[in-house]
Amino acid sequence: MKFLVVDGHAMTRDGLGATLAQLRPEALVLQARDLTEALALVAEHDDIEAVLLVVGAAGSGLDAIDAFRNARESLPVVVLSGAETARDARDALTRGAFGYVPRSASPRTLLSAVRLVLDGDRYVPPLVLNGLADSGKSEARGDKPPRPPALTDRQIEVLRRVCAGFSNKAIARELGVSEKTVKAHVTAILKALNVANRGQAATAGRAAGFV
Repeated sequence: MKFLVVDGHAMTRDGLGATLAQLRPEALVLQARDLTEALALVAEHDDIEAVLLVVGAAGSGLDAIDAFRNARESLPVVVLSGAETARDARDALTRGAFGYVPRSASPRTLLSAVRLVLDGDRYVPPLVLNGLADSGKSEARGDKPPRPPALTDRQIEVLRRVCAGFSNKAIARELGVSEKTVKAHVTAILKALNVANRGQAATAGRAAGFV
C-alpha cells in the first residue's frame, strides 16, 4: 500500500505519514513538497492508492485536483484543508476530490475518510451535510422533516457511522457483525430514505434528525 502526501512543510508531511501508517504499518508514504514533485512521483509510482493533498501548500491548491485527474483519472485525492466552510468543501468535491477533511478533524476522522475512499466511496464532511440540512430546515420554516418509520434501531446505528465516514468493514468491526450484514443494512437504509448513495443517505439522515 502506497500513499502520497503533498504539503510544503516537512513536519506536517511527517505527521500525516505517521497517521496514515496506522492503516497498515507496512504502508509506504511518499512525500512531495509541491505539485511538481507530486506529479513526478505519480508518474514514477503507478501503485499509489491515494493522495492526501494539503490545500495551501506550495503549488497545491484546488487546481492540483485537476492536475492529478489528468495524470491518472482513477487516483483518489483526499483534501485536507484549514478552510472549514461548506462552500470550500463543495468546491473541492465538485472538482473531483474523493474526500474533504478539515484540519481541525481528529486523526480518527482522517483515517475513517481514507478508509472510505480506499473502499471506493467518497467522504463528505459533516460541515457539508449540516449545511444542506440547515438549508432544508430553513425552507421548511425550521421544522424538521418527519423521521422515516422504516429504519430500525440497528439501521440507525449503521447510518450514524455512515455519516461519520466509516466503511462497511469498519462498521462491521465496531458493531460486531459481518460485513455482509452491514451491506444489507445500508441497502435497506438507502431504500427507506429514498436515496441513491451513502452521501445522500447521510444528508437525509442528518436532516431527519437521526444523527
